[in-house]
Amino acid sequence: MHIGVIGATGTIGRRVVTEALTRGHHVTAFTRDSTRLDEDRRNVVWKSLDVLDAESVTAGISGLDVLISGFQPGNAAKDIADTVARSIADPTVYAAAARSLLKALESHPRTRLIVIGGAGSLEIEPGLVRADSDELLHSSLDALGLPRQYAAAVRGHRDALNVLRTSNRLWTYFSPAEDIAPGERTGRFRTGGDQPVLDAEGRSRISVEDAAVALIDEAELPRFVQRRFTIGY
Repeated sequence: MHIGVIGATGTIGRRVVTEALTRGHHVTAFTRDSTRLDEDRRNVVWKSLDVLDAESVTAGISGLDVLISGFQPGNAAKDIADTVARSIADPTVYAAAARSLLKALESHPRTRLIVIGGAGSLEIEPGLVRADSDELLHSSLDALGLPRQYAAAVRGHRDALNVLRTSNRLWTYFSPAEDIAPGERTGRFRTGGDQPVLDAEGRSRISVEDAAVALIDEAELPRFVQRRFTIGY
């Protein structure tokens, strides 16, 4: 397959590129400025892309079977504080990116889109979404060590999912576990839909490496077209 990865230098994006290459796929890796990269792996081509410019996306994704977007403002892998600040300053950027990607797919209707989003829009109880409650959001952000103002960004991710839900394109939304961090690639996890997957201790957690496994699994064998999915141990 020919897989595109937006945010290919990011924490998840880098693992997605590696997972795809390991499985023998061809990768087009998108970043804001590819001229600064030194990359010599086979079957990967680096390109510059502005995800908020639909024309740029349209031109860049020609020939792709699947486009995986790990877009974040800034580069969280290098400066998480900057990404958090940017997300708080303009939480509408996630929905804007979703609209841009969908616009680009109008010219590439057979290309599938997988958007890496947030966990705040998952139902923690039937009909209860953390993003809809300041109290629940603040408690979660406190536990993760994030400022409470980041609640606006969590809701921005939810708004992006709602943009996708109005589209008839071949989209999939991936909500990772609430606790996601670099770790081990086990390839062993459970998959869910609109509710978080909890371990025996009631925690929603996954490694970034296993998130990459799940994303390439979905690219290879689509199970959640026009749907959201999540994973956890």
